[in-house]
This record gives sequence, structure tokens and C-alpha cells, in this order.
Amino acid sequence: MRDAASVPAAGSDLELLDPALVRVVREAGASVGVVYLLPSGETVLRQALLTGIPPQIVAPWAQVELAAPIPVAEAVRERRVVWVGSREEMARRYPKAALVLPYHFAAAAAPITSGDTDRGGLVLLWPGSHPPRLVQRERDAIDVFCRHTGLLLQRAADSDRPVLPGAEPRVLPPYRSSTPRPDEAMAAVDFAERLPGGCCALDLEGRITFITAAAAELVGAEVPDLLGALPSEALPWLDDPVFEDSYRSAVFSRQSTSFTARRPPDRWLSFQLHPDASGISVRITPAPIPTAHAEDTPEAQRPTSPVTPSRAGELYHLLHLAATLTEAVAVQDVVERIPSQVMPAFGVQALALMTAQEGRLRIIGHHGYTTELMDRFDAAPLTSDTPAVRVLTTGVPAFFATFADLKRVYPPAVLEDDMAAWAFLPLTASGRTVGSMVLAYDRPHPFATEERAVLTSIAGLVAQALERARLYDAQHQLAHSLQAALLPHALPSIPGLDLAARYVPATRGVDIGGDFYDLIRLDESNAAAAIGDVQGHNVNAAALMGQVRTAVHATAGASPGEVLARTNHLLTDLDPGLFTSCLYVHFDLARHRARLATAGHPPPLLRHPDGRTEVVQMLPGLVLGIDRTADYTTTEIPLPPGSVLALYTDGLVETPGADIEEAIADLAEHLARAPGGTAETLADALVHYATQGAPRSDDIALLVINVQQFGG
Repeated sequence: MRDAASVPAAGSDLELLDPALVRVVREAGASVGVVYLLPSGETVLRQALLTGIPPQIVAPWAQVELAAPIPVAEAVRERRVVWVGSREEMARRYPKAALVLPYHFAAAAAPITSGDTDRGGLVLLWPGSHPPRLVQRERDAIDVFCRHTGLLLQRAADSDRPVLPGAEPRVLPPYRSSTPRPDEAMAAVDFAERLPGGCCALDLEGRITFITAAAAELVGAEVPDLLGALPSEALPWLDDPVFEDSYRSAVFSRQSTSFTARRPPDRWLSFQLHPDASGISVRITPAPIPTAHAEDTPEAQRPTSPVTPSRAGELYHLLHLAATLTEAVAVQDVVERIPSQVMPAFGVQALALMTAQEGRLRIIGHHGYTTELMDRFDAAPLTSDTPAVRVLTTGVPAFFATFADLKRVYPPAVLEDDMAAWAFLPLTASGRTVGSMVLAYDRPHPFATEERAVLTSIAGLVAQALERARLYDAQHQLAHSLQAALLPHALPSIPGLDLAARYVPATRGVDIGGDFYDLIRLDESNAAAAIGDVQGHNVNAAALMGQVRTAVHATAGASPGEVLARTNHLLTDLDPGLFTSCLYVHFDLARHRARLATAGHPPPLLRHPDGRTEVVQMLPGLVLGIDRTADYTTTEIPLPPGSVLALYTDGLVETPGADIEEAIADLAEHLARAPGGTAETLADALVHYATQGAPRSDDIALLVINVQQFGG
């Protein structure tokens, strides 16, 4: 295996970032540094550069969605430094990450920006002994790095040479304060050989770089067989979760750890791990037989294949996959999360997911395969005799270490994907096989018994997630169809009013909201508009939305306060268990005036003909559906030709942590500056303004009414 530090950068000019990362790690006193880049137009952060940690440990976070609940995504979304000072704080704020990384360390994440453009993020880790707060020196180092890197990335993009992440992150060697002279190195070797017991050194990837003769004798192997190997490869009895967890803990926390292991048949050894930035020193000494194991019968040990992940590694990746899939809501969420979790963990080069649909095997997602190749296999009849179909129909996994093995079982098979080994896994949930998953390797791959079991378990997790997601998609589609049917398909043509409407689904999550709007022509010189938001994001909310619209239509023409009061009576009598905000406007087109009433809804914006824009001041009323006796006050305002009235739901102004009144004031200021005079251009400008920042968790409904000369 090549030293990771010697692998050339795969990204475009990625080495330009090397000095800055080395400097910030050194000046901040951090133990680990990771740089994420956000390619233009994408919503996924990608690991580009790292130092102080092996890439396989952070592989589950090689790609991070901006909406993900982890520090680096939060830092980029909110454009601020995110600090996590302890293991307990990590568990409280980011439980999924803490579940997979239950180690003592502190972390800071910071956004890399240039102007209004998000370029990526920086993550630094410190040992668990770090004080509970960042000191000013560390903050200054982070700030300098982010500003310098943001400018560098901007200049590269402006010159049509954007710095892009490679297929794998570029790994920099750990920072060393000094390099020992040859005579010092020999003295260190002599010193280590004279110590009682034995000792060895591991690099950050866990490979043995040095071991004393006494240590080799204690573990029962020869020095040449141990150098360059992972302990779990050279010493099968160390392929144990306790060792792997101790190693990971040392790498993350930079604190000493220890464990006791049994060398077959009955010799117990104590291992003390002492980490620093360049690797881990391990002290090995004989240990007394633990009381709990004194009567144990020695178990037979069997070497595992070097390509098989250790048992702790398997547990680590299984745990991370399970935690990741809990966040997947829709089928597409599941499909998008699986490749980044499974492929790096098990050395997979290509992956395909298939489900049974109407008597055929349909490919719902793939990675590492070309679309052209997948199109040839898509929609295969369930009567065909192929590995993927047989796995689905029988529920029995199939493993082929070579193409010759595959050919023996399926003589008609033709090698089309340039792969050398395959695992065909049934996707079984609740006793029913719903599809199959194919993992492909570019080299012959003997599947050990343990690995087959783990891969089958992974397929089970995927199947359960898909089953939940398919049920959700069906419910979501029902709610979507109901809401789409209830919203106006087109706005009516009303003389004297230039109209535009927008509905924008939430960018975070896929639930359908209860946002609604309506325009009603009452007679030649009068019209009405309503906009509202039903509490909840489901079929019930969509159904209640229809009832509210019906009630508004039935009472339209009465004063706005009366319309809301009657609608409120209906909702309280129905007692749906959901509340609704609503704003109702009556337009007197001949007199160029409007009367308004609100039931707990955000106030409208009014742009005057001279461009001055204000938030319409109204006496707020209680949301609909709470108190049958609630009153709603009517407010009257002038609307001369050239005025613009904007009605909206809170999704247009609400973001986590932001003050709602300040957000409404900012939107009013933007409406005042927005170019163009038509309702369509103004609606586009408002939606663009609201959606260009952080992902939003609520739907948006918007009505823009541009008042014209009545009869002109």
C-alpha cells in the first residue's frame, strides 16, 4: 500500500491549499485538520484535504450535505464558527456523530467564504484535554485561514481554474517540529530495545513502522512479518473491537489508552497506546490472567483475509450507516446516502440498487457504473435468470470472488462492467424481499464468512430504510396531489390588478405544507385575496387547507373581519386539532382602497408608487381554530395606482435563529430596491432573495398584487 502522503492530488491545483492547512494546524495547536470544498452549484461539501488523521477513519464524512446535522455543515449554513468543547456537548448537539465517535476530543468548524459565495469549510480537532473554550490565538488562526483560503479559491475560480476536490482527499504528512539526526535515531532504537517488555510504533493509519525484538517475541511473530502490516492482519487474535476502538480513541483524543488481549492459547498481554501527531507508540508487557477469563477454554483462531475490514471497523461502519439511514426520509434520500457509507468502508468500486416494480427489476440508484450500462440492465423481467433477479426471488445472497465463479453458476454471463468480483445481496425487510443490491470490486475478492455476514446485515439495514421511505413517499405523493388539486391552477384576470403567485416547497425535508393562497373576483370593481398556513405537513393539513379555502369563498364579500370570524367558527366546530393563520384582503378597485384583517398571519408589505416600502401595521387576531368567540379587526389602507401589495407565508422570512421582525423588515427593504415593475418580476425577486441563503424548513406561498389604473 502506498503512503497516503505520497499520493498526488487528484483535484485541480489542490496543492495550493497545503501551506495554509499546515499553518493553521500548527498555529492553532490542533491535532487534526480537514478542508471541505463546495463546488459551484452544489449542495454537498466534499473532503479535499486532511492532515493528522487517516482517511479511512473519516471516510463516512467524505461527502456532507449542507443540511446535515454536523458541525461543518452547520458552520457553512450559518456562516459562523461552530465550537464543540467536549464529548458530552457533542452527544447533546450532534447525537449521530457522537454515537459513531464516542471519543474525547474538541472540535471547531468554520466557513470558507468569499463575498456572498460559500466555498467550503474547515474542521480542526484538538485532544480531549483542550480547555472548554477557544482562545483568541486559535480563533485568529482560524479566521486568517478562512479569509486567505476564500480569496485564493475566488481568484482561482475567476481565472477559470477552480480548485476542486479529488476523487479521494489529499493527505498531508503530519507536522513535525524537528527531524532527528541519524545518530539520535539509532540511540532511540537502542533505548527502546533496553526497555523491559517490548514496544512498537504505529503510523496514523495503524501500520507497524517499528517494533523491538522483545515485542515481536511477546506477540509471537518475526520482526520482518510485522513491519508495514496492520496488527489485525499480522496477528489475527488482535482482530478485535477492543484493539480497534483503542486505536481510534488514541487517534481522535490524542490521549493514552490501554487494553489487555489474550495471545492464544493462554498468554495475556497489556498494550498501552501513547499517541502524538505523527503516530502511536505502543508499550507491550505481560499481564496477569484476568479473573473473569481464568477458566476460559482457548478458542481456535483463524486468520482473516487482509481485504476484510476488522470487526471493530465493521461495527463502526454498520453503526454509522444505521445512524445515517435514520435521517433518510424519502427513497431518494436512502439511495443518495448508501454509496458514500458502504463503498469506502468495504473497498467497493461500483454499487447498484434495484427494486421489484410491476414484474420487473428496476434500478433506482447506482454509483461507479455508467448510466448507459445501467440502462441495459434496467427493467429486466423477474422471470429472467440473472444473479440480481435470483437473489430477489429467493432471498438468498450470492458471492462471486471471480468472474470464473460467476460464469460457473450463470454460463450465459458476459463481462460488461469491467469488474472482477461481485456480491448480490437481497433487500429483505419484514420477511419480504423488496429488491437487491449489487456491490462490485475491480479485483478478485474472496468473501470471508464474517464479511458475508456483515454485508448481508448492511443489506437488511438498507431494506428497512427503503421500506420506510417507500411508505413515506406514498403518503407524500397523496398529500402533494391533494394540495396541488386544492391550490388555484391559474389566477383569475381582474381588471386593475397585475397579479403573480408563487408556491415553493421546503428545501430541507420533503414534507408538503398547508400553505395556500387564493384570488376571488367579486364583481366588476371588487376582488378579494386570501393567504394562509395550516399547521402541520401532512395529508390532514392539506385537507384542512381545502376546508379553509372553501369557507373563505363562501363568505367572500363580507368585511374581512367577518370573513375570518365565520371561518374561525367553522374550524372550531370541526375541531381538527390543527390551527391556521390567515390574511384576508378586500380590494375596492374603483376607490383604490383595500381593507384587511389577519388571524395570526405575517403582515403584508406595501410598496408605494414612489418606491417607499413599509410593513402594514394591523391589529393581530388569534389564529383560526382556537377560540370560537375570537374577533378580527379590519384595517383600511389606500392603494393608488403604482402600489404593490405583497402577501406571503412565514416560509419566506423564517430561518433558524433569525428574528422574525428583522427578517420581515429586511424583506421590505429588498422589495423597495427590487427592479422591474410587473408582479411577475417582483415575485421572482422576492423568492430569489429568500431562497439564496440557508436551506429552509418550511414551504413558501407568495401573492404579489400590482395595482393599476382601474378601467385603464
